[in-house]
Amino acid sequence: TWFAFSDPTARAQAWRPPDESQRVPSKGGAGDQRGSANHMKPESVLRAVKLIHTGEVLELGRVLGAAMPFFGTRRFDLHTKRTFHNAGANRRGSNEELVVSEIGQVGTQLDGFAHQTIGDSLYNGFKLDEIATRGGFQKLGIENVGSLITRGVLIDLAGFKKVEMLSDTYEITPQDLEQALGQQKLSVNPGDAILLHTGWGRLWGKDNTRYSKTCPGIGVAAAEWLARKDPMLVGADNFSVEVSPNPDPQVSLPVHQVMLVVNGIHLLENLNLEKLAAKRIFEFAFMVQPLKIQGGSGSTVAPIAIR
Repeated sequence: TWFAFSDPTARAQAWRPPDESQRVPSKGGAGDQRGSANHMKPESVLRAVKLIHTGEVLELGRVLGAAMPFFGTRRFDLHTKRTFHNAGANRRGSNEELVVSEIGQVGTQLDGFAHQTIGDSLYNGFKLDEIATRGGFQKLGIENVGSLITRGVLIDLAGFKKVEMLSDTYEITPQDLEQALGQQKLSVNPGDAILLHTGWGRLWGKDNTRYSKTCPGIGVAAAEWLARKDPMLVGADNFSVEVSPNPDPQVSLPVHQVMLVVNGIHLLENLNLEKLAAKRIFEFAFMVQPLKIQGGSGSTVAPIAIR
C-alpha cells in the first residue's frame, strides 16, 4: 500500500499513527528508500520546463547565519579561518570557514525519511535500531534524494484569507486548500511540489522568538488530503509545515509522521515565499537538491522557482 489514512470522519485531534501493516511495503516496494523522490523522472523535468516563459528566477531559500530563528537547541556557528599566505610573487592568500551546525535541520531545509519515526519504525518499515549509527544512518540517508525538478504550485492561504499572515496556531483545513486552489484556478497533480504560503515567514529575522514558538500550518486532515494528491514534496514558510503545537496536547507534530513515515513524502521548511505570493506566481518550475550528506536526516537547501 502507498497511502494509509485515519478515519476521514474523525477529528484531526483524534489521530493516531496507523499500524505498520497498513503502510508497509510502500508504493516503491519493499526496501525502497526514495519515497516521493521516485517521481523525479525525465517527464517531471520536461513538465517543469514548459512552465518557464520569462526566465525570472526567484530564490526561495533563507540566508544561513547565527541570527536566524532556531527550533530548540539547534545552532549555526561559522568560524572564519585564514589558512595561509603564500610567499610567491603573486601574494596569494587563502580563507576558509568551519561551520558548527545541525546542517540538516536549520534554515531552509528538506526533511529526509531518517528524520522521524513511529516508535522504532521509519518509512517503509526500516527499524531505527538497525540503521542508526554514530556516523549516520545506513538506510534512508538524505543522499538518496538527489535533484528534484518538477512543477511547483503555490497555495496562498494568507492571500485566500485576505490577511498578511495567518494567526498563531491556525490549523489549515482541507477546505482551505480546496477553496484557495479554486480561487487561484489551479489544481495539484501527482509529482508536484506543493508550497504553502501562510505569511509566517514575515517574522523571520524580525521576531525570531514568536516565529519559533508556534506557527500556523496544516493539520492532519489537510496533510492526508495533500498526501492523496501524491506530491513530490510539501513545503511551507514556517518551521514545521504543520500547525504547532497540535490542537491535541497529547500529539506531537503528527503531520511529520503522516508525510515522512506513513506516506514517504518529503517536507520542506522555512521557505521564503513572500515574493512568489506578492507577484501572484502560483505555478512555476521548481528545483531543489539537498546536500549529499552520507546518512543524514535532512539537508539545508536553496530551492528556486523559475517562471
